[in-house]
Amino acid sequence: MKAYYNYKSSVQFGAILLFIIVFVTGCSSTKYIEDYQSIVKHVDIDSIDKAFEEEAYNYIQKDIRPTSTIGINVLIYNVFNTKNGKYKTSDIKPLGTPPPILDSALVEISRTQIEKFLNSKGYFKAKVKSDIKVKNQRADLHFKVDPGPVFSVNKIKYEIADPKVKDLYLSKKEAFTHLKEGMRYDDDSLGYERDQIYQVMKENGYFEFARPYVKYDVDSNLNASKANVTLFIDNPLNKSAHQQFTLGETNLIIAPDADGFPDTLNMNDKVFRGLRYTDLSKKFRRNPIVRYNFLRESEMYNIWNENLTYDRMYELNVFKNVKIDYNKAQDSSNKVLPVIQLIPQKIMSNRVEGEVPFNAGTVGFTLSNTYTNNNLFRGAERFEFQVKGGLQSRIGQGRGLFNDIYQRDFSVSANLTVPRLMLPLITARPSRKGGMPHTIFSSSYTFALQKDIFERRLFQTSLTYEFVESKSKFHTVTPLNFEYRFGGLLIDSNSTNVPSGLLDVYTLSQLIRKDLTLGIKYSYSLNADKLVGNSDFIYFRGSLDMAGNLLQLVSKLGGSKGDENGKDAKVLGLPFNQYVRPEVDLRWYKNLGGEKQFVARINAGVGYAYGNSRYIQFEKLFAAGGSSGVRAWQARTLGPGNYSRGERLPDEAVRKALYGLDQLADIHIESNLEYRYKLLNKFFGAKLKGAFFLDAGNVWNIASSDGFEETYFKLDKLGSQIALGTGMGFRYDVQYFVFRFDIGLKLKDPQFQGSDQWVISKFLGGGRAFKDEYYLKNSPDRYRFVQYNFGIGMPF
Repeated sequence: MKAYYNYKSSVQFGAILLFIIVFVTGCSSTKYIEDYQSIVKHVDIDSIDKAFEEEAYNYIQKDIRPTSTIGINVLIYNVFNTKNGKYKTSDIKPLGTPPPILDSALVEISRTQIEKFLNSKGYFKAKVKSDIKVKNQRADLHFKVDPGPVFSVNKIKYEIADPKVKDLYLSKKEAFTHLKEGMRYDDDSLGYERDQIYQVMKENGYFEFARPYVKYDVDSNLNASKANVTLFIDNPLNKSAHQQFTLGETNLIIAPDADGFPDTLNMNDKVFRGLRYTDLSKKFRRNPIVRYNFLRESEMYNIWNENLTYDRMYELNVFKNVKIDYNKAQDSSNKVLPVIQLIPQKIMSNRVEGEVPFNAGTVGFTLSNTYTNNNLFRGAERFEFQVKGGLQSRIGQGRGLFNDIYQRDFSVSANLTVPRLMLPLITARPSRKGGMPHTIFSSSYTFALQKDIFERRLFQTSLTYEFVESKSKFHTVTPLNFEYRFGGLLIDSNSTNVPSGLLDVYTLSQLIRKDLTLGIKYSYSLNADKLVGNSDFIYFRGSLDMAGNLLQLVSKLGGSKGDENGKDAKVLGLPFNQYVRPEVDLRWYKNLGGEKQFVARINAGVGYAYGNSRYIQFEKLFAAGGSSGVRAWQARTLGPGNYSRGERLPDEAVRKALYGLDQLADIHIESNLEYRYKLLNKFFGAKLKGAFFLDAGNVWNIASSDGFEETYFKLDKLGSQIALGTGMGFRYDVQYFVFRFDIGLKLKDPQFQGSDQWVISKFLGGGRAFKDEYYLKNSPDRYRFVQYNFGIGMPF
């Protein structure tokens, strides 16, 4: 007897479960506290400027801040940290958050801190009163603010004893100052000014300068709520001026191994261009390391060059610790002698990884072994050699897991990354801005086999340059990308046993093509460094992949030309690909307070073949669905356009054979909206976060392709060809990476027509009959309203 899933019962169960959770979390924690204690349920701050309301709230002690309305963090805490009807005082589990128990001492601390905060913002006469109301062991806290007048800066005076320092500060301050006459008084502006003065001094040779030399005197005893500010920069004790320092001889020392330095050091006797290089490990060549030392002899001391040296030495990825000290010159001159101490990290490593990608219809297994050498030629060159293999099998067809393996993959790859730009005939200066540049040589061989359909081999080699324009702007240029493809179909096109319609899918024609690709690539990303934060920003990534134009010129010069009968022009006896493939990814990240965030994203791309190519090659096609796309669909099972496998591929054997092949296309448009929030602050030592999302998108063919008409991109049909999905997800954030689980629900499916596209109505009622009918027309494919996605890292 076949068992069916009852969707109506599922919805009812979910609703009941949600009700239970809300009910239980709504239950008061007062039953676990002592009779003399109370739970803080509400806190407000009255009569405060809206601009400072949120910041002032942060000065309320965390232990007396009320939890969220649902209070699921407290619920989890109550489950694991209560015993015999009371809160435990020992063996506390780090799960959830304890309830906010009223403490009058913390209330007074909070009141005082809010008052001090308002004073720092120019409300010198601000007074804050606290009021506590308790009923049934539930407490309401009310902070009443009497801000008084806000003070502004009347006049700014400068008392700087060293005239040279005064001239330097006054000449630089317009570029950074927040301290101006007429502004609202703000302690933060004074603190910022102190930090900027320190930075300016340390960038201009004042090695011994410290922040405490900068002081302020604020006179608020004026009329009209004004204050005079005097800025002092004192001289060093018993000295008439600050000293400027230049750099002397630099010592760069590399420890023998990862354990650090021995008690006694045998230094190199030779000094070259003001630098003594001592490699106690005997593993590093001189030039690749000292190239990124920016502390040069006879130059003025500059903390910017010191920080830059720190950054670049760490970015070489061969040192686990970098330390820069300075010695004073023994001749009493104004010189400091840098000492750069580098402790190497482990050079070689081997990593074995496995993953089990699965969804409602397939399951797979991938195993890889990666050998890494971070110092292959003793110049911090990173070499990686990887061997990877995988299997993919269908499940749910009544057969064993290993009896229906339909896809096998194998690849071997090697990459060599050199920490500089290796440009012919050009001497590139070491990067002072952005980040470490890289030159990457890569080569790979990939074999793919789809059971009874095709086998495919791809050899690829490329030369790539990576460089950072600034902290937020990253460029990747691949001036040489060479690909050689060959393979073929595993079916006899002349055989009478070939299922009808199998050879009509135009993507199969690309699988038997033996060809060459020679092209270039370029990509640019903006604000990728901000993705790990929670601020407001716009992320952009654009890429362009072009190929064939140079080979077309070569073929013409060699007398090889295509003809009207579809015969391709050739180079070295092989046809070549000619195409252009741009792609963009644009996102808007908006912080909604705390760890709440809203993300809007649009991702689009197109592959257009021209000249010597009729089609974009198979590996360059786009697919829809998957854990980072329209998440209610399994990867490669959405589109193109209004394409329906059951109608276009009437034979079950054909549908089974072409699984994952017939739903690729030339154009890709996708949009996502996602709201992210924190569920639990402490969940087995990490944070548990949640998300709600709405996804839309599809893939299409260009009308010149030999695809089916309903797969073509047409603007007037765009509304009926867009797929919609929604859902929710969980993110288990362990700081270094995130485990992700998303549940996607189909709303609108473009493979159907008219109102039938809104499959959400079938999910809410009549789902079983709908699925049975679908299976009759589309077997072995089954219709799934819900799609589960597992992944590591955020989807975008």
